Amino acid sequence: MKIQWYPGHMTKAKRAMQEDIRLVDLVIELLDARAPLSSRNPDIDKLAANKFRLILLNKADLADEGATAAWIDYFTKSGIRAVPLDSRNTGKVRQMKQLIQEVCREKLERDRKKGILNRPIRAMVAGIPNVGKSTFINSFAGRTAAKTGNKPGVTKGNQWIRLDKNVELLDTPGILWPKFDDETVGTYLAYLGTVNDDIVDKTELAYELLGFLQEHYPEALKERYALTELSERLKLMEEIAVHRNCLKKGSEPDLDRAALLILDDFRNGRIGRISLEKAAETA
Repeated sequence: MKIQWYPGHMTKAKRAMQEDIRLVDLVIELLDARAPLSSRNPDIDKLAANKFRLILLNKADLADEGATAAWIDYFTKSGIRAVPLDSRNTGKVRQMKQLIQEVCREKLERDRKKGILNRPIRAMVAGIPNVGKSTFINSFAGRTAAKTGNKPGVTKGNQWIRLDKNVELLDTPGILWPKFDDETVGTYLAYLGTVNDDIVDKTELAYELLGFLQEHYPEALKERYALTELSERLKLMEEIAVHRNCLKKGSEPDLDRAALLILDDFRNGRIGRISLEKAAETA
């Protein structure tokens, strides 16, 4: 599948980020732990040059733990602090305040030497659509400070959230980049629900996802759908449709309904902890 999605509002959002980047000390970039490279916008990487950096591998509770550990090591070797995160876990998220201060230690030390003791760290929270930025901010703030949703494009404009006297966050809309040079990137982002579902053939997308799962996570696939063996993909989709009662009149398998079910199961971790990318494959 060849997937591209870059709605017009993203150009405006990118310009706003370019203007606001000068106001912040730190860029907190949220990636999807299941596909850290594909969910990493190269434009954000350029914008964040010369700023303190922190990468949060969000939705780590849905990703393969071994793969996530390897990604933490990968980013650490690249000189960027990275940690796994489930942004819905309020307790864990609130521990981020100490981490932010550690990452910005040089800034705090410079302020101290100048006699500036109460200037807050200003951090931009950035990432692609539907990666969990607003959920992270709300968990961090302990209140509904940013709109959340399970579809891309909920946050439409930049907004400042003051957490306390030490940290201020700038919430930014999710932005992609104009063209995915690697077709796999678009496919992985479609699996994750980052691109608008309305622009993709969801049945074909689920068919491709089944192929990935057959190759890399066959046991998880068998367990989720009570399968004793894995057939070729079309027959497999039909078996899943029958097993989950996705049927048309005459008991014919409804592949479109089955496709939606498979995609939803994957996105919400019901098939298991799945990672689409492995750090070792980038070496």
